Amino acid sequence: MNIIGYSITFFVSWWIILFMVLPLGVKTHSETDDVIEDGVEVGSPIHANIKQKMVLNTIITICFVC
Repeated sequence: MNIIGYSITFFVSWWIILFMVLPLGVKTHSETDDVIEDGVEVGSPIHANIKQKMVLNTIITICFVC
């Protein structure tokens, strides 16, 4: 496969794996005993840790594609 084929495979795999990695370790406002302020959605995550999930996602994708 050439570089374009690998790039397309990496790009598509990265997005598919992203949607599998995003819900890992998420704690929502409704799962805590804290008082929820007005205007805050109860299903929104407290700490999403997006940077760590992007790094993990890239590592998994590299292992998957190679």
